[in-house]
Amino acid sequence: MRSVQSAGMRITVIEDDDRVARSLVTVLTQAGFEVHRVATATEAVCAAPSDVVLVDLGLPDGDGLDVIRKLRDRPQTAVIAVTARSEEHERVRGLRAGADDYIVKPFGIPELLARIDAVLRRTRAARALGQTDEPLVLGPMRIGVGTREVTVDDALVPLTRKEFELLLLLARRAPNVVSRDVILDQIWGVAWEPASRTLDTHIAALRHKLGSEVVIRTVHGVGYRLLADRPERNG
Repeated sequence: MRSVQSAGMRITVIEDDDRVARSLVTVLTQAGFEVHRVATATEAVCAAPSDVVLVDLGLPDGDGLDVIRKLRDRPQTAVIAVTARSEEHERVRGLRAGADDYIVKPFGIPELLARIDAVLRRTRAARALGQTDEPLVLGPMRIGVGTREVTVDDALVPLTRKEFELLLLLARRAPNVVSRDVILDQIWGVAWEPASRTLDTHIAALRHKLGSEVVIRTVHGVGYRLLADRPERNG
């Protein structure tokens, strides 16, 4: 079975069990991915960047949760925790550490490939927007694509990962309207109502952090547009 997004994609498998690792490498290679396997936390942190990383939480030289936390510095990388820990609190710990998804052993190959496709959709915007490191300047706002830093009137604006990706998407298309469906698909990889409410929350947070000189206007029934040339009332 081929993954629908496998072409040109690199996966790193972090797994100390040789039998399990060989099986994963074989299946993922057959699905069209370029696959690299490492067996320890030390190797994992030093490994070349990948589009997806499958992290076993029970590594011989450290906790896989620590590896996940360090991988969060790579916004273009999707992280899936692969483990035998099935308890709910363990899943919560993995997600809070920064995993994009969590799959429990034993699992079927179709489920694994479906989860990989899902997390790749979620990071698609970060991969696309990260293709250039040129800063983006709109009025008083400067967005450092490579540094992931945003300033307004030279003052640093601290943003979460999702807030940054959302702002960059709006800025890339400014002053055009970006529909809610496009935002949900590119930033969250979904188009369902709970995620829609999450979008509203992130827009509100951005408006608060950016201040009055950078305006995100609501186009009712359509989406949002970014205006950074002059102050306007928020919609």
